[in-house]
Amino acid sequence: MKASFSELRCKPCEGGVDPIGPTEAAEHLKSMPSWTINESGKEISRKINTRHFVHAIEKINAIAELAESEQHHPDLHLTGYRHLTIVLTTHAIGGLSENDFILAAKIDEILK
Repeated sequence: MKASFSELRCKPCEGGVDPIGPTEAAEHLKSMPSWTINESGKEISRKINTRHFVHAIEKINAIAELAESEQHHPDLHLTGYRHLTIVLTTHAIGGLSENDFILAAKIDEILK
């Protein structure tokens, strides 16, 4: 049985591999219902609304620390002072890799 994404570590990706296709991505997301895949199938994202600005910044800092430890970095968008959108893609391959799902699963643990 394959380990859950949250138990895995991100691997360096410098390109040269094919991105995960939309069908496989949708299958992976079945275990992560808070995440959605964009129309192009190249990004997954999650939106959260925090209680207030400081709480949003605390979440951003926790995600940043995790991303740094995994060496895989999301795009973080804070709007309206408390609305956070997290976007994951693997820029080196122009689409999704296993790293995106690993980081998404670990972000879910932070946001519980």
